[in-house]
Amino acid sequence: MILPQIINSLLETDLYKFSMGMVMYHQFPSYTTTWTFKCRNKDVHFTKAMVEEIREQIRAYCTLTFTEDELGYLRGIKWLKPDYIAFLRLWHPRFEDFEITENADCGLSIEARGTWLNSSMYEIPTLAIVNEVYFKMAYDYDELMESFKERLEEKCKRINKNTIYLGTFSEFGLRRRLSAEAQELAVSKLVEASKRSSSNFIGTSNVYLAKKFGLTPVGTMAHEYIMCVGQGDKKHNAAYSNWYALNFWIREYSVLNGIALTDTVTTDIFLKDFQLTFATMFNGVRHDSGDPYEWGEKMIKHYESLGIDPKTKTLLFSDSLDFDRASNLFYHFNNRIKVAFGIGTYISNDTKVPALNIVMKTTECNGHPVAKISDTPGKGMCKDEEYVEYLQRTLKWRLDHE
Repeated sequence: MILPQIINSLLETDLYKFSMGMVMYHQFPSYTTTWTFKCRNKDVHFTKAMVEEIREQIRAYCTLTFTEDELGYLRGIKWLKPDYIAFLRLWHPRFEDFEITENADCGLSIEARGTWLNSSMYEIPTLAIVNEVYFKMAYDYDELMESFKERLEEKCKRINKNTIYLGTFSEFGLRRRLSAEAQELAVSKLVEASKRSSSNFIGTSNVYLAKKFGLTPVGTMAHEYIMCVGQGDKKHNAAYSNWYALNFWIREYSVLNGIALTDTVTTDIFLKDFQLTFATMFNGVRHDSGDPYEWGEKMIKHYESLGIDPKTKTLLFSDSLDFDRASNLFYHFNNRIKVAFGIGTYISNDTKVPALNIVMKTTECNGHPVAKISDTPGKGMCKDEEYVEYLQRTLKWRLDHE
């Protein structure tokens, strides 16, 4: 490796990987998945040297195991059960599950295959590695850090002076961070700024940093969970993906750990399954695509139609937020429903150059395609267009006939 090791702890991932991982361990241990990397930036190219560094960084990540101190911290998360923690003591990433080549338009191709329990854990560290390698090898990193620090300082001043109000917010930027150094600096500065502000910075999705700074680790489920649970079994009708996913989640957690993601196969379909039982048991819902104002109004109306007081529920916004967007959303929905924010790239990778728009998505489960049809066209990723068309037809049938 040219660079220092980027991922140094298996806690350096988002909390929802553990939340979903326990459901996988108990209820879907035999499921297999394929994960595919994609860079959506048209003007970005990874050099041969970058690809080799990414390969060696992933190889180094695959030598890690959980320490007893880290496992002890995970035991303190009330919904993680002892048998899953015992499994994690034995678990470690497998470099053999990765295929890393230069066979892509951007110069970097990554696929990971294996059990869902294994391959799901690879997504976040892989993206963090790709980001840090790219920005350290394509630019003058010291200059980028200076611009990052200047912008971070300005953000903290705005929080201190209460020129914006973010209510309750968390940092969600691990997968697209400039570097581990930058993310840690941002979290530490926000902790201090929040002490002198009416805005409440409560936590981070990065479990390692949550442990280090005594913050709340934040995260429940991702699109992969609904895609694999709803579409991974051929006996399931994919148009009911949300029902299957929410039902298995309730089996695992009951009323704990309850923020539901709405847009895996569109929010309109989600609401057909998010009826009284689920709407009562889940604490709230997360927005990740589509117009956030329309989505929020739709969710409030839905809760009211079920006889549920929206003020007892939470809207968690997490799609491409900056402080101004979050502040405007807070004031729009304040006093009508609880509002919280997960703010990612704007906190962890705001510099004088654009952040990478990279993803690593589940493209197969149990040997056949899975897909996301979100509220924003183009956010999905699937290798099989025929499957996407099939899924769209099943969703349309439900909307037209139920």
